[in-house]
Amino acid sequence: MKRLLAAAAAALVAGLASLAHAQEAYPSKPIRIVVPYPPGGASDVTARLLAQKMTESWGQQVLADNRPGANGIVALEHVARSPADGYTLLMANLGPNAINPAVYAKLPYDAIKDFAPVTLTTLVPQVLVASPALEAKSIQDLVALARANPGKINYGTGGNGSANHLAVELMAAMTGIRLTAVPYKGDAQAMTDAMSGQVSLTLPTVVAALPHIKSGKLRPLAVTTKQRVASLPDVPTMEEAGVPGYESVSWGGIMAPAGTPAPVVQKLHAELARILRLPDIQERMAGLGATVVAAGPAEFAAFLQAELRKWDGVAKRAAIKVE
Repeated sequence: MKRLLAAAAAALVAGLASLAHAQEAYPSKPIRIVVPYPPGGASDVTARLLAQKMTESWGQQVLADNRPGANGIVALEHVARSPADGYTLLMANLGPNAINPAVYAKLPYDAIKDFAPVTLTTLVPQVLVASPALEAKSIQDLVALARANPGKINYGTGGNGSANHLAVELMAAMTGIRLTAVPYKGDAQAMTDAMSGQVSLTLPTVVAALPHIKSGKLRPLAVTTKQRVASLPDVPTMEEAGVPGYESVSWGGIMAPAGTPAPVVQKLHAELARILRLPDIQERMAGLGATVVAAGPAEFAAFLQAELRKWDGVAKRAAIKVE
């Protein structure tokens, strides 16, 4: 018995030493942050900012790896099946992590079991924007136009069942109008076609839409948060624009494959939190309309559970399902 206890104690010490070594050695090779969307969106912008700062401080190359497709399913399946060693990370966000489980009957990943939350990075407002060709100058104009032309006004989404698909359908349900969704492989493509007039509306994040709003290529109708956004002070909230009770907030966070060693997760979180609190990053994110959070693994896990419950309810009320 004594020999067994001694052997067990030796194994435990060796295991702890191995974990400590892994933490000290990490990172010893390049890291990839997998982004579920094409370049240009809020997730991509955030991932590239973090990657640049991590590269500078750790001396190892950190890259944003864009893997768009199927509402983020391509990227999340890839990360879920990657080695749990901290070298493949996920730029998680609202759509693939919290909405997909609500709208897909079957997914090749489990939103909870297959990922280790690291850091909730930002909360990101969305904004309903119109093509300059659309006659509507406000939500009230849009509602009147849509009621006169049911189903004839279209809007671009990041894909069937995506975050902005649900957010627009929620608004349509709350105002009693019918719009037609046009799915794309990401918000950036939807915005491009809105600017050219191929679609009339889209609902990207403020981070992604701001440059095009400032240039006059897209017309903002309303932001989706309860309060106005500092970077768009003249744009009303949905509630102010006549949709009481409406709220939708996108978010971003870093996750790792489930089973990633706790010391590696903690080291990643400490570095990401440090970067997110840097004055230049705070200023950049605020200028884009995003709010820095920098919450740790436990807080991020609890936040995700709440989001899953919320959007499951929205999908059921709006009867949205994706085959």
